[in-house]
Amino acid sequence: MDVSDMESAAALRRVRRWLRLFLVGLVLSGLTAFPLETETRWLADFAAGPAAPVSDHLPAAMAWLERVRTGIAETNDRYPFLAYGTDWLAFAHLVIAAAFWGPLKDPVRNIWVIRWAVLACGAVIPLALICGPLRGIPLAWRFIDMSFGIFGVIPLLIVLRALRPLERSFQGPAAAS
Repeated sequence: MDVSDMESAAALRRVRRWLRLFLVGLVLSGLTAFPLETETRWLADFAAGPAAPVSDHLPAAMAWLERVRTGIAETNDRYPFLAYGTDWLAFAHLVIAAAFWGPLKDPVRNIWVIRWAVLACGAVIPLALICGPLRGIPLAWRFIDMSFGIFGVIPLLIVLRALRPLERSFQGPAAAS
């Protein structure tokens, strides 16, 4: 094994490590979309509790958390079928995560999946900026939503950068000319 082979092997390990991190984020995002009522209850209770008295320092944020908790609980009581939409959201995250099996096995050959995910992360921002106001979502919460795209794209850009030399060597000298 020469130096370039060792560098390629190290680059592939680094790429796979970043892809696994991205996958964990996708899976966790998906799994947390199922128990929204429980999660919002826990979050509102925690924010109001002695460990994090948000109501004392950020009353508007606390009011929003309470509104979300109440809205989800009342909707689930009266219209439980609406939660089916968030079930599909969770499912979509898990299916997207499954699509990364290809890049984990062969990141150079499946680089298109990574490039597509970069576009999807970028699309989070206009979605939050356009749909957030239409749905009455506070600006601060829209920034939280946008952070998923921003933080999600970081490992993907690191992966794309690490794959550049591997992609060139995979294509061979004929593709470079």
